[in-house]
This record gives sequence, C-alpha cells and structure tokens, in this order.
Amino acid sequence: MPTNFIFILADDLGYADLGCYGGRAAVSPNIDRMAAQGMRFTRGYANSAVCSPTRFALATGRYQYRLRGAAEEPIGSTMRGDKVIGLPPDHPTLPSRLRDVGYRTALIGKWHLGFPPHFGPLLSGYDEHFGPVAGGVDYFTHCDSTGTHDLFENGAEARRDGYLTDLLSDRAVDFVTRCAQSRKPFLLSLHYTAPHWPWETRQDEALARSLHRAIVHLDGGTIDVYRRMIHHMDEGIGRVLAALDDTAIADDTIVVFTSDNGGERFSDNWPLVGGKMDLMEGGIRVPYVVRWPARTRAGTATDQLAITMDWVPTFFEAAGTSAHPDYPSDGASLLSVLAEPATIVDRALFWRMKHNEQRAMRTGRWKYLAVGQHEYLFDVVTDQRERANLARRHPERLAEMRTAWQHWDAAMPPIPQDAQVRLVHGKQDMP
Repeated sequence: MPTNFIFILADDLGYADLGCYGGRAAVSPNIDRMAAQGMRFTRGYANSAVCSPTRFALATGRYQYRLRGAAEEPIGSTMRGDKVIGLPPDHPTLPSRLRDVGYRTALIGKWHLGFPPHFGPLLSGYDEHFGPVAGGVDYFTHCDSTGTHDLFENGAEARRDGYLTDLLSDRAVDFVTRCAQSRKPFLLSLHYTAPHWPWETRQDEALARSLHRAIVHLDGGTIDVYRRMIHHMDEGIGRVLAALDDTAIADDTIVVFTSDNGGERFSDNWPLVGGKMDLMEGGIRVPYVVRWPARTRAGTATDQLAITMDWVPTFFEAAGTSAHPDYPSDGASLLSVLAEPATIVDRALFWRMKHNEQRAMRTGRWKYLAVGQHEYLFDVVTDQRERANLARRHPERLAEMRTAWQHWDAAMPPIPQDAQVRLVHGKQDMP
C-alpha cells in the first residue's frame, strides 16, 4: 500500500507545552499517546524562530533564505495583493511533487505564504484548501489584525460559524475519511493556528464577537486559556487519529506533529531559554512526534539533529519520488531514523535572522550563536540553558564554526534591505 502523510503544524507552541516533553499541565493526551505509539525527537528544530520563513522551508524542502518572501519576519496582513512577497507558483513544492505521482493533497489551516491572487495553496500543489491565508485570525470572527475577514475554501471566501480549531479538525477528519473511501494516497497538511494569539477558548465567543477585531485581544489571555487552546487542538488531533484507525489506514500513514517555531508569551519552553524571534534554543527547538505503525517502533526516541525542511525529502523517499532536479532539497531524509532511532548522522544546521542580526549553527553537541557583534559557543548537550559561553575556552572551535557559517551564508542570497521585521511592544505583530 502507498504511504499516506499527515503533517500537523501547531503555531507558537512551546518546547515543553506537551506532556511527552515534560509539560506541567495535562493538555495533550492524544499527542502524548502518539509519542507512546511512535517516536519523539529530542533535538528537533524549526527552520526559523518565526512563522512564515519556516513555512517556506516546509513547502519547498529548502532553506527559506533562497526565496525573497521568506525574508519577511513574518509576512504581514498589510501585504495583501503584493506581487513579490509569497511562494512562487512555479516553484516545486511538497504537495505539487506528491500530486504528480498520484497523491490527493489538502492544506487545512493556515497558509501564510503570500496573498491572492498572485499566491495561494491551489497555485502551489494543493487540490484543496480550507483555512486562513494570513497569519493569526480571531477564532470566532475569523478576521485578521486589520479586521479583514480571512477564511477561505478553495480560493473563495467562506463564511462559517464556529471555533476555528474545531472547524479545521472537522475538515481534516472529513478529508481523511474521503481519501480512505476512495483508496487514494494522500498528503494532509493540517496547520492549526492554535495556540497563536488571540488567546480564546471555545467559551469566549460572545466576547470575541462583541469586540469584532482580534487586535483587541492581543494583550489579554492567561496561561489557563492558552493551555485550554492546546487541549482543544489535541482533541481534534485525537479525532484525526481515530479516523485513521476507523478506516484501517493507520499502519500506512506517517503522522508528524510539530510547531512552526518556539513558544511565545504563555508557552513553556523549559529548560530552554528564549522564545519566538530568538535563535536561542527556546526560539527554534521544537517537539517532533511521529507515529508510523508500519515502520516506527512504539515508545522510541532519537537524538538525531532534524529541522523542518527534512520532512520533505523524508516524505518523498517514503512515496518513492524525489525533489525536482532543478530544486534539490537542503534537508535530509529521516526515513532511516524512523526505522531505527539509534541511526545518528552527523550534520550541520544553519540559521540567520534580520531581527537583532542573529546567526546560529548547530552540529554535534555544539552551537555557535552570534547576536550583532557578540559571539557565543555553547555545548547544548550539557548546557541546554545556554548559560556557559565557551568561546574563550575553545577559540579554535569558535573560529571553525564561524567560518562554516560564513561559507554557508555566502551560498545564500543576501537578506534584502527592504525586508521587514514586525514587532508590537517588543512582541511580534499578529500578521
């Protein structure tokens, strides 16, 4: 049987928000069960510490820096109609390559890779789309930070009543059921907006509608509300997993759960330091939970360094296809790791951000970090909290990693001078 793929992406989830990663609240029983039935990555990373750039990498399997749109940190709602900032429709993608070999493809949830009419999910390989095209939206009015209604179905504006997380879960279950009945292999990209602000639970509809605009909610919220938002998402994920079991296709389906970047205001990143917008570990290290009963043993964990874009060549290999020869992947297939978690491959990962002129590299146990003119060297295996700067103790290692980062950076297009970083009161603006 062909392998099916479900990639579940949370938005702004903290590294330790889940029980299976040491979370201190019982908010994720279904994701925790996924981990018990499959594999956890302990050294999984996002391609960026902010949302849009990571999504470019997930769509293409390549470093996001290769595309102009990914230089925006992130793409903002004020860029509606922009002809440049977005994922070019002629660029091969994960869904377009899988569709070419017979897969049914759907994005249910957040797009955030440029606005219609020049960009959109249906232009980049998805057969179906239901969800917002911008970043965060109100969970009940489905309006973005400018008050613009932002819920679409296959390119047309869609008016729906209901809590957005539940609407996405409902549609995901429907898609899985339809594909199982047709016996057609599928890729489901299930990109929740939870637990991204505005912080609203199912019980907050009256308040949300009375205030009309999500922007009013930005400075509200509590840890309890945030945790309940995760639990609402987890309930939906449980329903998707149940649909796989009920249709007898669970064994042949790879399900991956992760986040687009590190956690934000109410997130739990312990023991990591930093968060969204930072290249500290708390900004880029994310949970990876994978369930694949046919190949992955239950209750396993791996220390393999992995990054968002790796899932593209992983899915390609499992589907028996490959990246377009003119757009080779920068990621590495993790298929062998899913079969044998002790398989560890040495590699290097790189990041850069315009925000605070941040630069970082990870290889082995070492991390090189630079913020402006300040450089750091950390052993993140023994010092996850990045407290002991070993730059003076290991100057040769520092110089070696600095040079490696510079060589990598020289192979990437430069950050455009007009690229934007959007902050509000020291926090990222809700795009």
